[in-house]
Amino acid sequence: MQNSKEAILHAARRASTWYAGCHTSPSTLPMNIQHFEKGLQYNDRQLLQIARKVGKLATYCKCVKDESSAIRVEAERRNTKKTRDSMKVTVTVELPGKVLRAESRRPDPVEGVDRCIEKLEPQIKRYKETRMSRQKRSARSRS
Repeated sequence: MQNSKEAILHAARRASTWYAGCHTSPSTLPMNIQHFEKGLQYNDRQLLQIARKVGKLATYCKCVKDESSAIRVEAERRNTKKTRDSMKVTVTVELPGKVLRAESRRPDPVEGVDRCIEKLEPQIKRYKETRMSRQKRSARSRS
């Protein structure tokens, strides 16, 4: 288990692209997650926490794990008067036919990602419902 975590961290540091889910069972497909840091650098603990939180998005819709989908996490440290707004985190989920986005301003990047995930959950559920209803309608029209 430790070797796979080290491999994830090494890939994250080297290429700025990493895959959540690689440490789970081999039958699951890895998710394409890109992260960008502006004015800060994640420590190893934060990187693993963010990978786990973003990986939870796949529990809401299988489309998130598709090869055609991508998740982009951007964190930017900004000089603001309010210290609670110093970190701006944006999470963008590109799904087939739809782009979902959430933004949060928090003092810590992990808190910002957590809030973005909370905002994205209902968006992904709505996407899944509309996609399912369209599939049902197209199945009815064929028969």
